Amino acid sequence: MTVDDQLAALTSRVDTLLPEDGLREKLEEGRPLRVKLGLDPTAPSVTLGWAVVLRKLRQFQELGHTAVLIVGDFTAQVGDPSGKSETRKRLSATEVQGYADTLLEQFDRVLDVSRAEVRYNSEWLAPLDMADVLELTAQVTVAQMLEREDFAKRFGAGKPISVMEFMYPLLQGYDSVAVEADVELGGTDQLWNLMMGRVLQGRYGQDAQVAMTMPLLVGTDGSQKMSQSLGNYIGVTDEPDDMFGKTMSIPDELLEQWFHLATTLDDAEVTTLVGGHPNEAKRRLGREVVDLYHGAGAGERAEEAFNALFRRKEVPDDVATHPLGDDDPVFLPAALSAAGLVQSNGEGRRMIAQGAVRVAGEQVTDLEVPRDGLVGRVVQVGKRRFVLFE
Repeated sequence: MTVDDQLAALTSRVDTLLPEDGLREKLEEGRPLRVKLGLDPTAPSVTLGWAVVLRKLRQFQELGHTAVLIVGDFTAQVGDPSGKSETRKRLSATEVQGYADTLLEQFDRVLDVSRAEVRYNSEWLAPLDMADVLELTAQVTVAQMLEREDFAKRFGAGKPISVMEFMYPLLQGYDSVAVEADVELGGTDQLWNLMMGRVLQGRYGQDAQVAMTMPLLVGTDGSQKMSQSLGNYIGVTDEPDDMFGKTMSIPDELLEQWFHLATTLDDAEVTTLVGGHPNEAKRRLGREVVDLYHGAGAGERAEEAFNALFRRKEVPDDVATHPLGDDDPVFLPAALSAAGLVQSNGEGRRMIAQGAVRVAGEQVTDLEVPRDGLVGRVVQVGKRRFVLFE
């Protein structure tokens, strides 16, 4: 494949590429590039949002380049301040390691992990002594840090910014130095951190990496980026029926973005689908997403299950959605009340006792239900009250 062909494929659907001619110059060197993606294990699932950048990394892999996947076990304990309006809660080393073990198994759904260079950044960050840290902090000024939009907003509003948060972009940038990255991938909210990697590589005598960002996938709520903390996500290991059902719940205005970022369909086909009936387009989207992570044909089977629930049981296609809290298990009467399906917790208990509450078509008799048993499923009270829990 020529440089022009590689460039066209690799820059498809990319949001930002800096410097603009940097990737071409790297490709023209005619060697496998070291393409870095760092992910902090701060939650238990790989979402379709994470999969956007993971699939771009896989694309580099398929063109013969080296995928360098950095598990940020050290930086996860610091906390990435990107896009945050306040200081994040710190995670313990035990929590981070537990998430890391879980996520590595899921990365293989998207990336060929067996051919990737998987590194933990505690390998080079944990041994840094005070002299090393001071040397690192000397590379940038406080004024440069405050040029960052989220820091500037917090500073202007008088909200606290810890010195540790200033350290995060330096540590992420040092990752690029440690692995000698040629390219670093990230979401659009990571651009500042990626550019810090370029600065530090120059300070340490390396050729600066190319910064490549992908658009952020908006979550199923239709308003904020996909996030496990917000509950508006689909995980790559979700069951096919759940994955299809959650996809069917996204707002129509997200269809184009989801087709571009969550499937492999080409632009021409996406344009045709988005220009047609929204419900049919959404069904195609659901099939494509399920097939991508569960194999060909899984999407059709998930759609059949969806039809069995929504059409044969006369569940409306435009069923309302409601976010669940973080409690696990979920006290079902309170969830029904919060979603407006019953007037009170007491009524919720009575309806459950009467056998009038169903989850995904199955009668429920327990007052407490595992959270995973409700997310992405339609709950029915009586004959005409429905809600899809997110």
